[in-house]
Amino acid sequence: MVHQVYILLGSNLGEPARQLSEARKRLDHALGKVTRKSSLYQTAAWGKTDQPDFINQVILLETSLDAQACMEKILQIESDMGRVRTTRNAARVIDIDILFFDDLISREPRLQIPHPRIEMRRFTLIPLVEIAPKLQHPVSGKTMQELLEACTDPLPVQKI
Repeated sequence: MVHQVYILLGSNLGEPARQLSEARKRLDHALGKVTRKSSLYQTAAWGKTDQPDFINQVILLETSLDAQACMEKILQIESDMGRVRTTRNAARVIDIDILFFDDLISREPRLQIPHPRIEMRRFTLIPLVEIAPKLQHPVSGKTMQELLEACTDPLPVQKI
């Protein structure tokens, strides 16, 4: 069975655009085919302002792996690329988050799908709307376009 997985990539250390490109290549090799990708977007760090701006991108990936296997491979890719987990919202070389995995709803401690803060973050919603405006959130039933229109996140998001 082929699964549709929406993934958010982010980086604000080193060369962020290059890091996102490398992450896409590694995901394509380890998980499955990247079939769509948004533009790159720059935004101030969310939740912590004393660090460089982030570059973010959303990709759509098709995989035959289950969600847990995808998460394990993602964590390995992050580690291999130099990610060191410290505090929440800290600066990072690479951040790879599963946003949606088909219509799966999982609230396991290490597998939160859909991502629990999608509707709060314009830096996630804007690239999602670029590639999937009519995608419906499996919990709220709202489209990504509707979630973006209702989002109160004040941080500016700039396409680069």
